[in-house]
Amino acid sequence: MISIVVPARNEGSVISRMLSTLVGGSSFEKMKVTVVCNGCTDNTAEIARRFSPGVRVIESDVASKTHALNLGDQTSSAFPRIYADADVVITASAIRALAARLERGDVLAAAPTPDINLTGCSRLVRAYFSVRARLPSASEGIGGSGVYALSEAGRNRFAEFPDVIADDTYVRLQFRPEERVTLPTVRSVVFAPRTIKHLVVIRTRAYVGTLELTRRFPDLCRNRGQANNRALITLFKQPRLWLGLLTYGCVNTLARVNAAVFYRSGKFWHRDDSSRNVLFSEPCKCASLNSKCYLAADRGCNMRSMFPLKMRLTRAEPCI
Repeated sequence: MISIVVPARNEGSVISRMLSTLVGGSSFEKMKVTVVCNGCTDNTAEIARRFSPGVRVIESDVASKTHALNLGDQTSSAFPRIYADADVVITASAIRALAARLERGDVLAAAPTPDINLTGCSRLVRAYFSVRARLPSASEGIGGSGVYALSEAGRNRFAEFPDVIADDTYVRLQFRPEERVTLPTVRSVVFAPRTIKHLVVIRTRAYVGTLELTRRFPDLCRNRGQANNRALITLFKQPRLWLGLLTYGCVNTLARVNAAVFYRSGKFWHRDDSSRNVLFSEPCKCASLNSKCYLAADRGCNMRSMFPLKMRLTRAEPCI
């Protein structure tokens, strides 16, 4: 049995997209999904319950992702254990591949390679990710793919999830680089923010999370991955990337400044809602659920291209 924990806060617009892809195929056998609705004021729980008996729903009034992760752990017993964000898409076969990799015993944590969906994104957002895809940190699936898997020994590396913003980065830094792996042939789909404004929001959140971890858990930063600085300098040799490099620099500079302000204030909880607005095009003609078919909540089944442009996405930088 494989346990899958999905924390969800007001994800009514996307939870069906995630669960329909996950539970719709024959590979879903011997998996148990727990959706932990935390502080929801929408119909996330109602939609998730439509996927029972394969999906169990827990509701909590506490609006905290890490609290939801801990509740999911308390009600799950099987390993490997998968933690997946509600706004990403991953198939059951991909989950099985992550579990199989952990069963070899030479690594404690595994993640898929993120594919970024740029549907509806502005030119500057696309330029940003054209650079982001070429950086070393883009190869870190834990913190970028929205999904990670832990073996029992890996989960025992820490007790409860602490109350932090960057929970996935906290988990990644529990393991030395040789103890964690990102599988290049296993993919998850991450939906990019569609505007620069929303991109700055999620980058600010990433930097706030990094600041918090650096100051609360300084010893963990010894497990950070390769820095991006050298790769960025190399990219300046390619004129076609100059717009992306300028965008990348401006977005992250502004995000760093915002993060310093928000961190000192002690108040920050923002997310990108633009990527949670599901786009529709042609009516679905598929006979069964597959990786390109999304069931958006209360909107019916629609087919659209899942990978208009494949790039890697990492939501949070390693400690720097």
